[in-house]
Amino acid sequence: MLTESLLLTRQHATRSSTNLSLCYRHSMIRPLQTERLLLRPLQLDDAESAERLFPHWEIVKYLTAAIPWPFPKGLVLPQYRDVILPAIERGEEWHWSLRLKDSPDQMIGKVSLHVNEWDNRGYWLGLPWQRQGLMTEAVAAVNDFWFDDLDFSVLRAPKAVANVASRRISEKTGMRLIATLERDYVSGRLPAEIWEITADEWLAWKKRSGNTTGI
Repeated sequence: MLTESLLLTRQHATRSSTNLSLCYRHSMIRPLQTERLLLRPLQLDDAESAERLFPHWEIVKYLTAAIPWPFPKGLVLPQYRDVILPAIERGEEWHWSLRLKDSPDQMIGKVSLHVNEWDNRGYWLGLPWQRQGLMTEAVAAVNDFWFDDLDFSVLRAPKAVANVASRRISEKTGMRLIATLERDYVSGRLPAEIWEITADEWLAWKKRSGNTTGI
């Protein structure tokens, strides 16, 4: 159930941004890069690496409860083949594998964008590469794609309050906390927040920070 804070926020969101269910500029997914990362459009052969890297409690515990746990062996391949890749083809979702520029053959995580009123971005990063600022770079790159290529006016990202690392990424990339609620995660029902940034705010943040990672 949404809290009063989120219900009040609906009025704010209607005034400040275009509803994400409305028409947007269709754009095919393309490769992106940052100072240290290559973001390659997701491919079916990425499933093997994701199958090894993804199913760890520290990675999944604050992800949506739609992800089964314990994670069934062999689930990634049909998920990519039957769900994610068709959504990319339809222009409804955009998914990238993450790779270090100095190790381009090794997938280390994934980041994605989705057409949804309250949840537009998701990501995970393999345990050996966490706490190095890599996901902040990836987020900046896909934010650019969301606003510049897809021409959306607002991006929203929900997250568990306990997910401190994800909240810091939102803070570091100029997002605002707009609502509180409860959501179901792999680790259970938890207090959550929705963070938001508009296209104008993103442009202003890039100018202040001198950020060019999405180029």
